[in-house]
Amino acid sequence: MKNSIGRVIAFSVILTVIVSAVGGCDTSSPDDSLLHLYLDAHADELQQPAGDDDTPVNFVVEPGETASVIASRLEQEQLISDAELFCRYVQYHNLDASIEAGEFSLSQTMTIPEIAQALQRAQRSEQSVTIREGLRLEEIAAAVAAQTSIPYDEFLTLVTTGWRDSGFTPGFLNELPPAATLEGFLFPETYRLPEDPTAADLLSRMLATFDARVAPEMQSAAASHGLSLYELITLASIVEREAVLDKERAVIAGVYYNRLEAGWLLSACPTVQYAIGDASEWWPSLTLDDLEFDSPYNTYHTQGLPPGPISNPGIASIRAAAYPADTDYYFFLADCTKDDGSHLFATTEEEHFSNYEMCGGGVP
Repeated sequence: MKNSIGRVIAFSVILTVIVSAVGGCDTSSPDDSLLHLYLDAHADELQQPAGDDDTPVNFVVEPGETASVIASRLEQEQLISDAELFCRYVQYHNLDASIEAGEFSLSQTMTIPEIAQALQRAQRSEQSVTIREGLRLEEIAAAVAAQTSIPYDEFLTLVTTGWRDSGFTPGFLNELPPAATLEGFLFPETYRLPEDPTAADLLSRMLATFDARVAPEMQSAAASHGLSLYELITLASIVEREAVLDKERAVIAGVYYNRLEAGWLLSACPTVQYAIGDASEWWPSLTLDDLEFDSPYNTYHTQGLPPGPISNPGIASIRAAAYPADTDYYFFLADCTKDDGSHLFATTEEEHFSNYEMCGGGVP
């Protein structure tokens, strides 16, 4: 038994000397049979991680770095425990030449084979952009330009007029009026983009997200209230600009449904803000004179919903517009007794004007 163990140890030592004698793993390749024997003798070590810390380590392979240099740095950063073994492993499996330059997320708990495979797939550089709820097209274009390399004008042109000839396929686009922009349909979300994205790359993701998130059940619920998808998003865009608290979204939507069903003017301040807003201030504070502004978006004078959405609502406001609260309220205004974004709701005009006077007048 002792002689057998001794022969194994001696063979391993001799094999290591043979493999090491041919130079670094970048300069020459031992016979495959010798490499196979070497790796077989170190099979247990190949499957043994360098440590038990699973904290991700950002490891960068520079262009032109050799397998020997990479192995040495992996050992220095305690991601592997044997640089020579790593070298011979990637050499035997023809992985040394295909190690990519780039960034990799590795950890001590990965084995040599796992690290060798991971180094074949560099993390691609990418860009990302976060779009908040309630922004209008121009604000989204500015956010895109600020967070990515996509120019403001390129994105704005695409979402206003260019999208119709750009081959976008989501079926809901067929429900938009002939001259409609994509106001309302740029779903607020964080989007990951390629290293060198185009406006079309981002828009395709936005439309796909809208299609996935705005479920058919919501559209059916809106239809039961007599609203098309375009009208649903139009109402949701107003709710988005009015509501601060999630618990009030459906109540605010219910107020607007009550006004529409009663044949009243919608009288929604955000629609006037949309009409008079410009690059100096997209959502200006209103005066009583502003409520006389001549625009089809001025719902203090134009019956029914405005011609189209006034912002790009999030899913909470879309859901509220699809499933409004059943209330007797016809009025609301910001609650001046609180500082939490809540509103004072009223059923009668007398009750509403009492709240209005309590809060000091101004635009109700």
